[in-house]
Amino acid sequence: MNNLTQSIADTVKPRFHYAWVVVGVIFLVLLCSAGIRATPSVMILPLEQEFGWSRSTISFAISVNIALYGLIGPFSAAAMQRFGVRRVVLVALMLLATGTALSTLMHMPWHMVLSWGLLVGAGTGVAANTLAATIVGRWFEARRGLAMGLLTASAATGQMVFLPLMASMVGSFGWRSVAFLVSGVAVAAIPLVWLLLPENPRAIGLKMFGQTAEAPEDTSKKNPLAIAFGALRSSVRMPDFWLLFFSFFVCGLSTNGYIGTQFIAMCNDYGINEVGGASILAAMGMLDLIGTTLSGWLSDRYNPRVLLFWYYGLRGVALIFLPYAFGLQYYGLTIFAIFYGLDWIATVPPTVRLANDVFGRLAAPVVFGWIVAGHQLGAATATTLAGYMRATLGNYTASSIMMGMACLIGAVMVLRIKGKQATPVAAAA
Repeated sequence: MNNLTQSIADTVKPRFHYAWVVVGVIFLVLLCSAGIRATPSVMILPLEQEFGWSRSTISFAISVNIALYGLIGPFSAAAMQRFGVRRVVLVALMLLATGTALSTLMHMPWHMVLSWGLLVGAGTGVAANTLAATIVGRWFEARRGLAMGLLTASAATGQMVFLPLMASMVGSFGWRSVAFLVSGVAVAAIPLVWLLLPENPRAIGLKMFGQTAEAPEDTSKKNPLAIAFGALRSSVRMPDFWLLFFSFFVCGLSTNGYIGTQFIAMCNDYGINEVGGASILAAMGMLDLIGTTLSGWLSDRYNPRVLLFWYYGLRGVALIFLPYAFGLQYYGLTIFAIFYGLDWIATVPPTVRLANDVFGRLAAPVVFGWIVAGHQLGAATATTLAGYMRATLGNYTASSIMMGMACLIGAVMVLRIKGKQATPVAAAA
């Protein structure tokens, strides 16, 4: 840690716990990552028009991004234990800045797979919910649900801030202007991380927020691969891991992979232009900022399994309603946006709480990384499947109903999670 970071921490200490400064920094990093993840949704139509690529071809490149975003999670959490949070986050921001800038030179489909699929996918895989879970585990003993809710809500805020602006820029200056914008945002985040992000409270002479007993060591000298696969070997023996994994698969199926990537194109099918579709997504992002923060507050106080049952159930009903919402003029999409928006990623705080209950505080971020891999595999599946079904059937009706039914199944699945402490996993990590 550099001396300037310590000086800033000493200035803040008399006023409030530095953990909330860390939350603010990571919120901005995750907001930047969320804006970059949302970018391909406004690029589908322009890329179709400029290069003549089919929607299924573009969706494949996006699905590579989404899958890698999830698969990187457990290894990034393990790398944070081995090399430190600040170093890993800085590398991720450099990947995001490089990948998005290079995409302005692409003119073949494999160029998009390389830039947006591999480079951006790897960068966003680090700046994701596993980063939030790691930060909450290192800095908070109390108010973990609230902190996780705030960090998770950054995805909604990023969407709310970036999508309307990006859609407008695509219409006025072309899609390359958007790529340069998000690349510049990633570069701007680098000095904030360097200056304001200590490794843990001990690095600046503090205890965790709300800490009363001595906290266990949160670093490891093991190889990150050994940490990640060790946690996986221990957790896969437990039914709760698979229930969390497949319920989060359904979460990714119905959010990032479907609405997050296909909604603007879906709106275009009904005569709503890119700016209009992006504005609806932004409104849902604003509602999700409220819903996910509230979900974190509720997760500190109520049974997370019951919360997840309601979240998945209401999301399923909203998705089944979606094809009919376009036929109800203004009120149909308003009703959908309210129900779906409040519920968009509200599932994350209770899922993280269950992961901590089941796998222990030290192992939870790494195991949660594997659970997030399930989320993104579901998202990649939905992106590819929805693009193919749209090309084959000419609409998204069957896709919406399929995603809604999957959510209803997920609602029943989460009630079977037992949530008992599993010390073998903590020891393995």
